[in-house]
Amino acid sequence: MDFYRIVEKPAKNGVVEIFADFTIVRSKDLMVRGKQFYAIWDEEKGLWSTDEYDVQRLMDKELFAHKDEMMRKNTGLAYQVRSLGSFGSASWLSYRNYIGHLTDSYHILDSKLTFSNTVVKKTDYVSKRLPYPLASGDFSSYDELVGTLYDPEERSKLEWAIGAVMAGEAKNIQKFMVLYGKGGTGKSTVLNILQQLVDGYFAMFEAQALTSANNQFGTEAFKSNPMVAIQHDSDLSKIADNSKFNSIISHEWMTFNEKYKPSYDARVDAFLFIGTNKPVKISDAKSGLIRRLIDVHPSGRKVPPRRYQTLISQIDFELGAIAQHCLDVYREMGRDYYAGYVPIEMMLQTDAFFNFIEDSYDVFKHQDGATLNQAWEMYKLWSEDARLEYKLTKLRFRDELRNYFDNFDERFMMNGERLRSWYSGFKTDQFKVQIKDEPVFSLVLDEVESILSIDLADAPAQLAAGKNGIPAKKWDEVDTKLSDIDTHELHYVRPPDNHIVIDFDLKGDDGSKSAGRNLEEANKWPTTYAEYSKSGSGIHLHYIYDGDPNELSRIFAPDIEIKVFTGHSSLRRKLSKCNNIPVAHISSGLPLKEKKVINSEAIQSEKSLRDLIERNLRKEIHPGTKPSMDFIHKILEDAYKSGLTYDVSNLKPKMLAFANNSSNQALYCLKLLQSMKFASDDSSATEAVPNLDAFVADDRIAFYDVEVFPNLFIICWKYIGSSEVVRMINPTAQQVEEFLKLKLVGFNCRRYDNHIVYAAALGYTVEQLYQLSQKIISNDRSAGFGNAYNLSYADIFDYSSKKQSLKKFQIELGIRHLELGLPWDEPVDPALWEKVAEYCDNDVLATEAVFEAREDDLVARQILSDLSGLPVNDTTQRHTAKIIFGDDRNPQKSFIYTDLSKGSKDYPIAFEGYKYDFGKSTYRDEVVGEGGYVYAEPGMYENVAVLDVASMHPTSIENLNLFGDIYTKNFSALKKARVAIKRKDYDSARKMLGGILEPYLKNEDNAEKLSYALKIVINIVYGLTSAKFDNPFRDKRNKDNIVAKVGALFMIDLKHAVQEQGFQVVHIKTDSIKIPNATKEIIDFVMEFGEKYGYEFEHEATYSKFCLVNDAVYVARTTPGKKPAYWETTGAQFQHPYVRKFLFTKEPIEFADMCETKSVTTALYLDYNEDVSEDDTPMALDDTTEAEGESKTLQFVGKAGSFCPLVPGAGGGLLLRKKDEKFYAATGTKGYRWMESEMVEELGKEGDIDLSYFRNLVDAAIDNINKYGDFETFVGEADAQSMAA
Repeated sequence: MDFYRIVEKPAKNGVVEIFADFTIVRSKDLMVRGKQFYAIWDEEKGLWSTDEYDVQRLMDKELFAHKDEMMRKNTGLAYQVRSLGSFGSASWLSYRNYIGHLTDSYHILDSKLTFSNTVVKKTDYVSKRLPYPLASGDFSSYDELVGTLYDPEERSKLEWAIGAVMAGEAKNIQKFMVLYGKGGTGKSTVLNILQQLVDGYFAMFEAQALTSANNQFGTEAFKSNPMVAIQHDSDLSKIADNSKFNSIISHEWMTFNEKYKPSYDARVDAFLFIGTNKPVKISDAKSGLIRRLIDVHPSGRKVPPRRYQTLISQIDFELGAIAQHCLDVYREMGRDYYAGYVPIEMMLQTDAFFNFIEDSYDVFKHQDGATLNQAWEMYKLWSEDARLEYKLTKLRFRDELRNYFDNFDERFMMNGERLRSWYSGFKTDQFKVQIKDEPVFSLVLDEVESILSIDLADAPAQLAAGKNGIPAKKWDEVDTKLSDIDTHELHYVRPPDNHIVIDFDLKGDDGSKSAGRNLEEANKWPTTYAEYSKSGSGIHLHYIYDGDPNELSRIFAPDIEIKVFTGHSSLRRKLSKCNNIPVAHISSGLPLKEKKVINSEAIQSEKSLRDLIERNLRKEIHPGTKPSMDFIHKILEDAYKSGLTYDVSNLKPKMLAFANNSSNQALYCLKLLQSMKFASDDSSATEAVPNLDAFVADDRIAFYDVEVFPNLFIICWKYIGSSEVVRMINPTAQQVEEFLKLKLVGFNCRRYDNHIVYAAALGYTVEQLYQLSQKIISNDRSAGFGNAYNLSYADIFDYSSKKQSLKKFQIELGIRHLELGLPWDEPVDPALWEKVAEYCDNDVLATEAVFEAREDDLVARQILSDLSGLPVNDTTQRHTAKIIFGDDRNPQKSFIYTDLSKGSKDYPIAFEGYKYDFGKSTYRDEVVGEGGYVYAEPGMYENVAVLDVASMHPTSIENLNLFGDIYTKNFSALKKARVAIKRKDYDSARKMLGGILEPYLKNEDNAEKLSYALKIVINIVYGLTSAKFDNPFRDKRNKDNIVAKVGALFMIDLKHAVQEQGFQVVHIKTDSIKIPNATKEIIDFVMEFGEKYGYEFEHEATYSKFCLVNDAVYVARTTPGKKPAYWETTGAQFQHPYVRKFLFTKEPIEFADMCETKSVTTALYLDYNEDVSEDDTPMALDDTTEAEGESKTLQFVGKAGSFCPLVPGAGGGLLLRKKDEKFYAATGTKGYRWMESEMVEELGKEGDIDLSYFRNLVDAAIDNINKYGDFETFVGEADAQSMAA
């Protein structure tokens, strides 16, 4: 860290002392306020810490690290650290003395809320995070609760204020909120929700202490500079001095006094929220409280107690969505929405003079004025009627009355009559109805520090030069960045290509730029970062454009320009005023450059024409109705003139509705519609409504794959069973459209290939296809097309129950696989196009092979499709949801959540003492874990009974009635049907689920396939209930995953119960318990114990010998019974085929057992240079090594492959992985030479396999078992003798 240096000083005893020498600097790592520690930067956590003991921890960590480094360098010396953690070293006292001599050097921490999904930097000065993300979502419970307790107008006040806090703009708003109403009307409810929303960022304060004349420590509650200050029950009806209160609300700098600490100057950023059942005292019209107070009044409506508790319990799950909603409300209303707000009702209750003015409103408004004498006489009469205890003197009355009129004249002529003390210009806007003379803009530009200074800090920038203010240098010569220059001076900056600016230069009536008109127009656009242009009258809105900025038109409307900064273009800028809202993304609503629509490379079919029309109807190309209709008219004219055969007549009703919805140009659009040519002259042969399902001309399945490079697009496909693979190299849109008529099956095509071929059919260029490909690969959510997902008949990766890459399937199935070794981000030499096509061919053949291997999964998906009515290509999740929930889009309203510590009417068992706090579950003095329960006592055992719960998680769902009465019953029916099928009780199964299973129960083979399909549904349901992402099965209340948890708690109870019976429990894994030396009595006990909890146990096996290595890995020998005895092994070490066969099963070793699969995320290479030492790291292939003849030794393999170890001299190579342009030995390969398995077979080198590699694996496995007993005794004498032979 930068506030000290580490010093080494030899001591008299020969030991070198290491200590910290504090330096006098303006530190960027340590902050000091009022000669006291304020905060220190913790690099590891990425946050500032306000815990002073972290100074000791962090400094000592660096000091001891330095000691370790010095000891490594100088092994003969002894070192001792003078640590801060040792009081005797005096280092801590030295540090405290150092702090006491420093002047203030700090930044206010946590000036904005930091959410769990907020990305932060050191210079953001953040010391904490909220426990939830800021994100849109469901907030129905909050909506119902607050909507009942507050009328819309009052609710808007609250949400505007909360939104200001979420936006980080509370420090710029001089308002405070007073929730005024009787007890029990919902004031504390809202304040409690607010506390949850800003947990860690609020402070409780006493307003009375701030308004007391003799409390010098009244501001102590604000010492941590909270974002929000709250008082639930305040009394501001007797304010003695509101100056300090006003200073806090106005965010003015003030002196803070804390007990026993030096005073310091600071400003309070907090937004104050106060609950009270007494009105706030407003003494007169000059009171600063009038301008600052926003009073909020509950509706008086109440929520029934039980419903109230239900809604309150849901708030925890809606915090992120509530925060986002309030932020949206604030941004829509704008910062200044309540700028002119007057708390009339509060004034009426506390300000007697205001009541007089209100009572005299009609007279003053009708006359638009009054003389002092007239008003004084009116006041005296009113005071008598009101029985006012304290009346104003006439002198005080004269002064107070001036607050309610614009003008006061000592002498005034009216209708030839001279008047004295005349008040005129009655301020009606403070009474009855608030009149707004001009619109309130949500776009407020009053900041002087720009967030662009951070976002574009590293962007090339230069100051303007000369009188003309042009760039001083060519951009190729510029080495300064935006962070290097003063942005308040005229300058130029080059933002990223996707950074665009909407430039508003609208004119006023006098022909000059109008800041008012520009502000009004810019206010209609999506909320984003904005700043005044150089002139101070124009407005610049900044956006990140999610499309290709090169396609944008530069003109949005007259005097509104779209600035795009591609090439060497730059933004001319001079910062004056701006806002502090982050730069938003924008993806639609902007006009694109006009293109020639009908040509050989664009629209070549009716489908493409339809797509363009549909895009215009969605306003994806033009933001307005009129320009969209003009564009449609033009493309239809061009299509008609080009001779294209088309008929889009069926789109006319949709276009008619679209035209009619125009706000100002409906008549023009409707007239234009009548002149459009909706069909060509020879359209009779053209199908009117193209449908992708109708394009399937051949019912045979066609497997396909695509490859995309910047200059190359290849589709390869083949019919099922055919030996011929068709290659389509850079096909036209028409050719791709014909291809789409096939019944397509791909591998991971729903997420990739489908979108590529769909875009190709729309007329995308090869370069555009490459850009789309990169977006999809980088998980850009905006990439892809909604219509493309179900373009294929099926996606093998999606329906396969085994999820792994195509390359791993190839290795597993023994299929020849190729690797290109070409960089995907560079154009391909045309001479290599055939090589790319061969690679694509091979993937198509592999796709067919995997298709055949996963046939059962496809049949299961087809059955699910029949049951759900959805396409085969839809996801298993959607099929499952449709089967169980039907068309209910919100099944969660029926879900039941059970507190497992208490039980419920649906699940009456209570696990007393169970607790779930902050993601950690405990029960019976154990940490339970958030999945299945695991318990292990590693060792060797005999006669071990293995008892499994049948369908634990599905049974738990039934026991908990998790989905409510109707939907849990549907789920149970699926489970019961599968059980019936397994027991061959087909008659019962046919009657279940309304008979929909009957078509699949006509023979045993179909029944087995149905059983497998139902198993997929049943198994996926649990995973979806515990998933973190939103899905139809997820209950947001279910934070502790009660489906798995109830099983885990049961297994803990079972473990204790078995132990109490005098038996040892050696292993529990989710739904299985293993008991050594088990008797029939203990097995029966377990069965009966399970029945009490609703579980059915099955005696799965008995192990004659059992070695438990850890909580997941074991080796066991079953007891012979219905099946012969066999060895059961788990864990990669014991499941390795060579180890398993050699040590346990004694099966013959085959070639496949000596093949090792290796995979990496980067790339694998084989270095065949036998001259390179195995301890050396081979160099990456480059021009210099190629010149020395080494390039031929390094062979690219791919990301995965199957390899055999070979003895030295047999032609093997070092197996390397490449990372950051450096090479390292692939995991587990060091010390051996390798060759791809295919090559070993082809060259007949099976005899050269290095068996020492596998013997080492065997020895390691034996050593692991020997930790718990003698291996030979464990495997048995016969096995041991066999192994020795």
